[in-house]
Amino acid sequence: MSEAVVARAYGGPDVLSVIEVAVPEPGPGQVRIEVRAVGVNPVDHKVYSGAFGTDPANLPMRLGAEAAGVVTAVGAGATGPAGPIAVGDEVIVYRAPGAYATELVVPASSVVPKPAGLSWEQAGGLMVAGVTAVHVLEAIGLRENDSVLIHGAAGGVGLMAVQLAVERGATVLGTASPAKHEVLRELGAIPVAYGPGLADRVRAAAPAGVQAAADLVGTDEAVDVSVELVADRSRIATIAAFERGAGAGIKLLGGGPGADPGAEIRAAARLRLTEAAAAGRLRVLIAGSHPLREAAAAHRRIMAGHTTGKIVLVP
Repeated sequence: MSEAVVARAYGGPDVLSVIEVAVPEPGPGQVRIEVRAVGVNPVDHKVYSGAFGTDPANLPMRLGAEAAGVVTAVGAGATGPAGPIAVGDEVIVYRAPGAYATELVVPASSVVPKPAGLSWEQAGGLMVAGVTAVHVLEAIGLRENDSVLIHGAAGGVGLMAVQLAVERGATVLGTASPAKHEVLRELGAIPVAYGPGLADRVRAAAPAGVQAAADLVGTDEAVDVSVELVADRSRIATIAAFERGAGAGIKLLGGGPGADPGAEIRAAARLRLTEAAAAGRLRVLIAGSHPLREAAAAHRRIMAGHTTGKIVLVP
């Protein structure tokens, strides 16, 4: 039996509990994973908060989308994007529905090798933020020598987007609270404090103008300032402000209403991300970890919105 975190009702983190679930033997094209770390993402809370509906048929609801662990069994023909998978392989799993668990059975197509240089916590927190960042930068058509404004640059997705944009040769302006500015500087970004006067501060930091913008926080300020500073709205995207973004005519990305899920882009990004992480070109910053049974505490931290980097669960 495996332990898994479920939401027994719609609401806040108090509705989460741990249950025992049976773990089947992997069938053809499947693998079983002993989970060592699980990435926590804002959407994990949103799905049981009621933001995407409150259908009682979906309860109790398993949570999570990414994990890292060790392969303990393989079905016939278990081949992933990087080749055949064997018992004992250290791997990253994405997509991994129900990842908040001690064991998982997943399609081999969801499994990629874990870079040896990454800790389990880093490996567990790489994929959702990483593939989202890749999707955002592709959607806004980021090019070398562009100046790009990234709202929420010190969050999980933001830190990935900053690094990937810098690697592309862009000038990155990242919004964050002053306490997080040094981290952004270390990663090659120009930090800018959010709040009243943001547009003027961005203009001062980028006197030649801003060609693209990514809203990773969903605030009115992020949408308004992006639209004010970027002439071409097709080069502005949001992963959070779906209603405001639709009204402003900017790109909606991810799992929200009317958004482009970017499934092919995100799937193709996985091996690029692990290669970049293995080569040291991409860092996974961990804000903290919690035992699996403390998933509610991890969600409260995510909901507070003040973390720098990823929160992970460790079974």
